[in-house]
Amino acid sequence: MRALRCLDGSVLDVVPVASLDRGGTPFEVTLELRRDGDSFGAVGERCGYFLADLARRVEAARADGSPQAARWPDPDDRFPDPPHGGAAREPELFAFRYRDRGDVMSTGELRCTLRTSSMWVGRQQSAAGRWRVARRAVIEAWGASGRGVRAVLTSADLARFLAAVLADADRAGAPGAPGMSGTSRTAGTARRGRTSRPPR
Repeated sequence: MRALRCLDGSVLDVVPVASLDRGGTPFEVTLELRRDGDSFGAVGERCGYFLADLARRVEAARADGSPQAARWPDPDDRFPDPPHGGAAREPELFAFRYRDRGDVMSTGELRCTLRTSSMWVGRQQSAAGRWRVARRAVIEAWGASGRGVRAVLTSADLARFLAAVLADADRAGAPGAPGMSGTSRTAGTARRGRTSRPPR
């Protein structure tokens, strides 16, 4: 599930491409974004380690007995707490654009936030009904043209998406594992380049 079906009907493909050191050895990944097969942008200089860590945290959050399980009975509603804590209304799990001034400026952005919604289950205006509260991951991507797309995922969907991206990173020769280079600086990748421009 590396390709995401967006709300506008388009398909967003997130393709990990190996980043090479000066000797030509793969050590990390950058993400290429493709919308309906066309180039859409390039984001996340050296973000593989961060994605691998997020994948582990998503699986831990989904497990029975996790802190999230006490608040969210449905595993599909369980997501890890954001890496930097806080009580934001829409917590952010990642936002990829470019890492620092030394990197080649990329175009596009890929961001994942958590959103909570409430829906009344049962007959309208009936005391027999109840509120169904659900939590979902919303992945938003912007291309070089400024056009945006959005996909909504359960925690199971997000886990499959991350697993597919990391499997492709492994095939590219840059496995998303704790031994990956750039550990101490990768977290910065997920916080830079944020924009408030909503997808259209």
